[in-house]
Amino acid sequence: MAGIALLFVAAGVAVSTLVSLFNQRVDSVSLLLATVIVGFAGLLLFTSTKLGKTDQASIFTAVGTTWLIVSLFGTIPYLLAGTFSRTGIGIPEVFVDSLFESVSGFTASGSTVFGAHNPIEMQGSGILFYRQLTQWMGGMGIVILVVSVLPSLRASGLGLIDAEAPGAGVERIAPRVVETAKKFWYVYLSLTVFIALALFLFGMGPFDAVSHALTTASTGGFSTKDSSLGHWNSIKIEMVVMLGFLLAAINFTLHARSIEKKRFNYASDSEFKSFMGLIAVGVLIITLLLNLEGFSFGTALRNASFNVVTLATSGGYGNALGRGESGDFASWPGSTQLLLLFFIVIGGCTGSTSGGVKIMRFRIGIAHAYRILRSIRRPSALIRARMGNKTIPDSLVERVAGFVVIYGILVVSGTFILTVLGTDLVTSLSGSFSALGNMGPGLGEIGPTSSFVDGFSAPGRVVLLFFMLIGRLEIFPMLLMFVIPYRTSVNAIKSKK
Repeated sequence: MAGIALLFVAAGVAVSTLVSLFNQRVDSVSLLLATVIVGFAGLLLFTSTKLGKTDQASIFTAVGTTWLIVSLFGTIPYLLAGTFSRTGIGIPEVFVDSLFESVSGFTASGSTVFGAHNPIEMQGSGILFYRQLTQWMGGMGIVILVVSVLPSLRASGLGLIDAEAPGAGVERIAPRVVETAKKFWYVYLSLTVFIALALFLFGMGPFDAVSHALTTASTGGFSTKDSSLGHWNSIKIEMVVMLGFLLAAINFTLHARSIEKKRFNYASDSEFKSFMGLIAVGVLIITLLLNLEGFSFGTALRNASFNVVTLATSGGYGNALGRGESGDFASWPGSTQLLLLFFIVIGGCTGSTSGGVKIMRFRIGIAHAYRILRSIRRPSALIRARMGNKTIPDSLVERVAGFVVIYGILVVSGTFILTVLGTDLVTSLSGSFSALGNMGPGLGEIGPTSSFVDGFSAPGRVVLLFFMLIGRLEIFPMLLMFVIPYRTSVNAIKSKK
């Protein structure tokens, strides 16, 4: 699995090499060398291994290990191109920055270490395109891509997809698991093409349109400009991006079924209705709050809509022209920032490219709390958690409860560690939420116009990159990947004794 995943990454680096040849050839040699190294490593891993046991524990190990290997090898283009080499820092910090950007890319987080000290627009087009491609590959899922081309994983394919895909589980939408994986990628590719054409139509150049389509469909948020979408200052472009974010943050099973049945199949989905309802309420409240702060109604509506949609879908773009501008939510009143923090935590729908806890888990939590209240009132009654007219299985309630507990422990632990490392409390808290939810920007020193170099030390960024990996794999696969190595170690010790 890791071998094929690296071959896909090598193909992405090769495409980026071709892009660099058409634009000053600044980083073409570095990218070509990176293509050879990553491709050779992928070929070696694939040809020297064979399919082994595929029980649940080995599935988690396979998925987690694949993401770790891809993230590590994803640093090679940055290292060879000298992307993060700058005066005053040593090789360890250069590697940390490269790994941070690689993990942020593949997890579609959007957090970046580019900034005033190292502007994005100073980089070559090849390395920028590679950076955008990392988010596109990671948005839908590297493992889903592997399953779609590797028939030998048929027996465990749905388990692999389920271990990687965000949410409470993945439904089979085709008789064969490989076909299910392919359908997800067809929908994803179609959405990317639609966004690219729309952005080109409304004023972006071909390179920028394709680059931003890759990171809009993945709800990643990497941009080719230092001021993100604020560079264009275009309402039309922002509306295309918002629509793209919303489509990408909806369960892809709904998209696939609507296309297959050729009819609008969303209104019957309770998670979709809750998601859209929360966004509408959030936009309305923040618009009114900004209007009370002196913003014109039009400006307040524009900024509220863009930032609520961006954070609710874990998009990560900014539409501010600079720090302190009206579109920079880090300069907004505390009441609006608190509401935005809610969207940073909750995120989008299950089975989408969006991050966060997910609307489905939020609803299951509320349903379970309501059941507890009813059971206190009527202790002898057998009461089930319900969502609409459907009963929620107790196993799913327990899984969500376990997820929320571990999520809370990780947030508290991360906030404590980051604060000890010298970051202020607000930035540490929002940074932990942002990393676990793969959101990108946060509050405090990591607003939409800030760099994570400004907000966190190198050790702090190491903590956050691990949180991004844990959050992308929905906590359990990343933690359970150590079960097989632990068993192997224990058995080896016992056999020695």
